[in-house]
Amino acid sequence: MTRAKNAADVPNVERDGTVAVDEETPLLEVVVAGHGRQKKKKMTPLPWFQFSIVMFLQLAEPLTSQVISPFMPQLIRDLGITGGNEAAVGYYVGMMQSIFFLTQALTILHWSRLSDSIGRKPVILIGLSGLTISMYSFGLSRTFWGLVLSRSLNGALNGNIGVIKSMMAELTDETNISMAYAYFPIAWSSGSTLGPIIGGSLSKPAERFPGWFGNSEFHKKYPYFLACAVPATYSLISFVVIWVYLKETLPNPTPIRQYLTKRQKKPTSKLSKALDSQDPGQAGISHSLPVSGEASEGPNEKEHIPLRSLLTRRVITAAGNYAAISLVDIAFRAIQPLFLSTPIEKGGLGLPPHIIGNLMSVYGIMNGFLQVFFFAKIVDRWGAKKTFIGGMISAIPAFACYPLLNMLARSQGLSNLVWILAVTQILISIGMGLCYGSVFIFIAAAAPNRASLGATNGLSQMTVSVMRAIGPGVASSLFSLSIAHNLAGGWLVYYILIGVVVGALYAASFLPKRLWAQAP
Repeated sequence: MTRAKNAADVPNVERDGTVAVDEETPLLEVVVAGHGRQKKKKMTPLPWFQFSIVMFLQLAEPLTSQVISPFMPQLIRDLGITGGNEAAVGYYVGMMQSIFFLTQALTILHWSRLSDSIGRKPVILIGLSGLTISMYSFGLSRTFWGLVLSRSLNGALNGNIGVIKSMMAELTDETNISMAYAYFPIAWSSGSTLGPIIGGSLSKPAERFPGWFGNSEFHKKYPYFLACAVPATYSLISFVVIWVYLKETLPNPTPIRQYLTKRQKKPTSKLSKALDSQDPGQAGISHSLPVSGEASEGPNEKEHIPLRSLLTRRVITAAGNYAAISLVDIAFRAIQPLFLSTPIEKGGLGLPPHIIGNLMSVYGIMNGFLQVFFFAKIVDRWGAKKTFIGGMISAIPAFACYPLLNMLARSQGLSNLVWILAVTQILISIGMGLCYGSVFIFIAAAAPNRASLGATNGLSQMTVSVMRAIGPGVASSLFSLSIAHNLAGGWLVYYILIGVVVGALYAASFLPKRLWAQAP
């Protein structure tokens, strides 16, 4: 075989010798620059033991967030704060969902940047402590403000999402990162499956299981404690597992005592000036996605950079699209239990909490199946950008199913056709799950250097938390307004949210066809 004479003769290699990684380029194929031919690097085996512990840890997050969804509308009714006004339930449910993400948005960047210094493990342990305490408190709350305080504590102390993503990137390289993101959603899907089942099945146990709990005054007084205690206890068990078995992935973390001592001194660094003199596009990429030969570690790879220097075009683009899909997805998930629990004559399906929990668990099962068996193949075949856009498009028919379901229920009752369409809507909505793994790849590539990986994930997660704080409240309020005032036949909320999807698709067009390389 004749070797190519220069870089121009090598597929996907630019004239300057850098590798052009198109978004259609398979993630597991790497061009070996200077060799004149395209090779497929052997995939590095995943560190399964540590990877499994991280997935075990990740399960705590969806369990605690999803367990309250099936019974939250009924809990608001039980508190009596709506005065019997059914249309007002959506306002309070949306507020409760938003509080978690609002407090998380205020703190998650701090936790992620802290993990870049003291290590991932200490921050994760703090987050698990917060989840445990807040969920027990939520189950014991009997007032609206008690619920608000518990959810606020849940969000403020939990910075694990961004830290886990940084740890994921540190456990993988360019040959196995897509495979890792294919398996990683197992935890979220399992939590999305088990959470609603637990919340729907174990709420009000004295009424649902009178033989076991009928004589328990405690469970009559605190009807939602048992449902909340399960994820709280899981978080407590996770704390012990992480403490004993998880290995730190951050190289040379600063001991906490030494870190606190250093914080008292004024830090000095010339890095920000050096970065300001560069084109942001030349700042490099995360070590997780090197695209030519061996990953090189420049002089600034271990330097912590200021927040201002993180705001490069690539980080803003990746974080913005992550925020966009999160807004669309959280709006859909916020409306779902409201719609399912609202009486048919008011615009919903009028289902009880345990049926709602079972329906919502179908999403977790099918989403996990799709992610594990097809995500890596889809991204490898179509590229991260096309996968992201395709997943976003699926939100349009998913939202359109809401008014169609109510229309059928009004004319036929809860017929077989209604149930088939309800399951079909859930299956369509699975497409949105493909967007997350795709955008995570862009975020990992957008990090200016290795030391800023946690900060980049934290910044991205902060924007997402802001959207998730806004999304449930706005979507639930629009749902209540549409019903209360019969706006557009009670369907105005769906028209508006489909418009939001169109706007998100426009934002997706700014994602590059070429994955950010060291010299784009």
